[in-house]
Amino acid sequence: MAIRLIEVGKTDASYLIEAETNYEQRLKHFVKFERFTVQDIKNGGVLPREILKEKEGDSILSKINASDYVVLLDENGKEFTSREFSSWIERTQLHHSGNLVFVIGGAFGFSKQLYERANFNLSLSKMTFSHQMIRSFFLEQLYRSFTILKGIKYHHD
Repeated sequence: MAIRLIEVGKTDASYLIEAETNYEQRLKHFVKFERFTVQDIKNGGVLPREILKEKEGDSILSKINASDYVVLLDENGKEFTSREFSSWIERTQLHHSGNLVFVIGGAFGFSKQLYERANFNLSLSKMTFSHQMIRSFFLEQLYRSFTILKGIKYHHD
């Protein structure tokens, strides 16, 4: 099973790109990790939000296989501690044969179709962060989860 991250648009800030690259490289020591970026919708700023979310959703859905276990990073999703998240990752990998696919949507969230396709919604915080910043936070937590599972000193309770 691979872990995939699908995200909308590219990260602009160099300090965020550096953090993303750092944790992405670290993750590859533990798991087959793949990252897919779907392009921002052209003229998205002039579209109604629901139309924009549908177009982004269509692009995201084109990257998802029928056997994938899909997790939306959503502010209204389930919250975990880092240890709980690592246990959840382990259980999910054991019980599902497809890829574990995490999705970070655009600035306005997800389409109805994506919510219908999702197997699980995960929240990293009740606070709102930019969809670019959340990438670094998520990659760090994913890396932290694997260090917990492997017993590597990184996480401190």
